[in-house]
Amino acid sequence: MVYKNAVVEDKELQQALSSINPKFGDFCTRVAGEAWGLPLIDQKTKALITVAIDVANQDHTGPGNPFGAHVNMALKQGATREEIEELLVFMCVYAGFNKAAGCFGALNEVFKQFEATVVAVN
Repeated sequence: MVYKNAVVEDKELQQALSSINPKFGDFCTRVAGEAWGLPLIDQKTKALITVAIDVANQDHTGPGNPFGAHVNMALKQGATREEIEELLVFMCVYAGFNKAAGCFGALNEVFKQFEATVVAVN
């Protein structure tokens, strides 16, 4: 399910953004879609970068949290659970152990939902 543009081509993501608020969803799709369309950094790397930013910003809780969306985006772009876990360990050094710890807890929840979705689709 790797996309050339992980925002513009992912209709499920766009629907989730619009469910928060239609104007917000449209704005995010247009602006983020343009940034995700830049050619030099591949989609998987961009998705992992956004996960790292979420760790630093502590955006991993609550409805519509970006951490869960960005982990799902990274998975859709070919990142593995092991790569995401290694990224969180790496972020301990640069963002703080407590921030990464909270994200590890949230990551487990994201994977439960992701695995349930994969099973339901298959």
